[in-house]
Amino acid sequence: MGAIDRLVLWNIDLTLVDVGRVARDAYADAFRRVTGRPLVSLPQLAGRSDSEIFFESLALNDVRVGDNEVADAELLARYCWELETAFDGRQEQMRQAGRLMPGARAAVTAAAALPGVVQSVLTGSIRPNAAAKLKVFGLDRFFDLEIGGYGSDAYPRGSLLMMSRSRAAEKYGAGFGPDASVYIADACRDVEAANIGGARCIAVATGRDTAAELREAGADVVLTDLSETEHVISIIDRLTRVPAGR
Repeated sequence: MGAIDRLVLWNIDLTLVDVGRVARDAYADAFRRVTGRPLVSLPQLAGRSDSEIFFESLALNDVRVGDNEVADAELLARYCWELETAFDGRQEQMRQAGRLMPGARAAVTAAAALPGVVQSVLTGSIRPNAAAKLKVFGLDRFFDLEIGGYGSDAYPRGSLLMMSRSRAAEKYGAGFGPDASVYIADACRDVEAANIGGARCIAVATGRDTAAELREAGADVVLTDLSETEHVISIIDRLTRVPAGR
C-alpha cells in the first residue's frame, strides 16, 4: 500500500443515503424523552448538525434554554445519548424505509481504490448515528471514522473540516491541504464549510439546494447526482492530485 496523501470527505444525509423519515422519528423520540414535550415543529435540517437541530427545536417548541451554559451542555449530552438510542432501535426501519442515493455505493467503492486516498465523513450526525447509517447500507468499511467530523461537536462545519484535516495529518503524516482534500456534499452550507475549512468541493444536487444555488455558493464542481461513476472519480482524482514536487 502506498502513502496516504489525499483526503476525501463525504457528507452522509442526501449525499450518500436518505433516511429522512427515520431520522425525523428519532429526533421526535429523543426530544420527547429529554424535554418531556412533543416535537411539534422541526427546523430545516439541510446542512445543520444534530446539536444545532436540537437547540433550534427547543426554540421552535418554546422550551427555554440559554440561562446556564453548564445546564445547556448537560441537556445536549442527554439528547445525544437519547438520539443514539433512538437510532439504534431503528436499524431495520432504516434498512426498509431508507435508500442509497443514486451511484453512492459505486462512487465510494471506486474512490477507495484511488491511489493515496483515505475517506472519511463530515456530517451533521453524531458519530454513532453516522456509523449506523453507513453500516446499514454496507458502506462503513470504506471509511476511517476516527478522522471524521460529527454533529456532536459544537463547532461550525468549516472548523470541523479543519479538525478532520488535522486528524488525518496526525494519523497519516501528510499535509492534506486544499490541493489534496475534497468535500462531497449536497448543501450550500457544506460548500461554505469547504471554502472555510480549506478543501475543494464537489456539490451534488440531491438535497434541497439547487444546482444553481450550489454553484453560486462556490462549489468547484456541481453534479446532478453520483450516478456517472467514472466522471465522479475523475473529478475527485483531479481535485486532489497533489502537484509534482510537492
